[in-house]
Amino acid sequence: MYLSCLLIDVGENPDRPRPGRLWLRNIYHVHQRLCMAFPSQARAKVDPTFLQPFKADDFPLLRNPNAVPENPRHSFLFRIDNSIKDDCPRTMILVQSDQRPNWDYAFGLKPGLVDPLTGKPIGNAGHLLAAPPEFKNDDRTFHAGEELRFRIRVNLSKKSKESERVGDLRKLREGTDANGRPKSQSKRVALTWKSEEGERPEGVIQEWFARKAWIKLGEESDRVQAFTLCKFNVVHLGWVVGYRPRAKYANAECEDDDDGHSARQMRFRSALLEGTLLVTDALSFAKAIASGIGSAKGFGFGLLSVARA
Repeated sequence: MYLSCLLIDVGENPDRPRPGRLWLRNIYHVHQRLCMAFPSQARAKVDPTFLQPFKADDFPLLRNPNAVPENPRHSFLFRIDNSIKDDCPRTMILVQSDQRPNWDYAFGLKPGLVDPLTGKPIGNAGHLLAAPPEFKNDDRTFHAGEELRFRIRVNLSKKSKESERVGDLRKLREGTDANGRPKSQSKRVALTWKSEEGERPEGVIQEWFARKAWIKLGEESDRVQAFTLCKFNVVHLGWVVGYRPRAKYANAECEDDDDGHSARQMRFRSALLEGTLLVTDALSFAKAIASGIGSAKGFGFGLLSVARA
C-alpha cells in the first residue's frame, strides 16, 4: 500500500483564489485528476508523456468512484486536509492506494524539474501544486489491544425507506444491479438529528461512527468489531460539493458547470473526526484501513489515518 502527500497551492489570500483553490471547489474534478495517476497499461504504453487528449476509458478508476471492491486492488482513497508547517497553513491531499501512483503523469510534470524561484514542479498542471508530490510505501501492521490516534472525514449518510417530505424512498424495481444488490432498495439520505428533542450532533455522529467499526470480512461471514472508540471529537461539520458532467464519462474537465445545465450537482454532508481508538481485531481493522469507512469514498471520504498514541 502507498501513501501520498500532495501540497496544493491555494494562496495566502482566500479572496484571491489560486488555481489550486478553485480546483478544490469541485470534488469531482479532484477525483478526476487523482485518477490520472493510475492510467491503464495500454494508455501508459501508447502515451507515456500524456500528450494525447484525456479519455475517461483510459483511466479505469474514474468509471465508478463509489466502488471499492472487497479486494481493494487498483483502488484508492483520499482526503483533503490541512497541515501546519513552519507556521504557514498548507492544504494537502492525502492519497492511499494499492497501486503505485504516477503523479508526474497525473499532473503532466517534468520529472525532477522545479521552478528555481517558487520551488513548484513544472508541468501542464503543476500550477495546482505548491511542491513536488511525495509518496512512500506503507507496510505497517496493527495488533489487537493497541491504542491509536485517528483522523477521518466521513460522509454522514444512511439508508432510509421513508421521508417526511417525500414519503416512500424505495426504488420499486425488479432484479439486481451490477453488484448483485436488489434494485428495489432504500435511498441514501443525509444523517440528521433532532435538536428540539435534545439530540446533539456529537452524540448522534459518535453513535453512527461506532456502528461503522463492525466490519464484514466476507460475504458469508458475520461482522466483526474492528475497534472501539476511546476519545472522540467532531472537528468540523459542513458540506462537500461537486459538479459531475451529465455524460456518463466526461472526456474533459469542463468548467462550464456553474450554469446547472452541463453538470449535475452533488452534495455530501461532511464531518471531520479525530480521537483515539483501541484495535479489537487486527484482521478486520486492516480491512477498514484498506477499504475505507462509509460511503462516497471516491469523493474524499472514508480514509482512516492512524498513528500510534
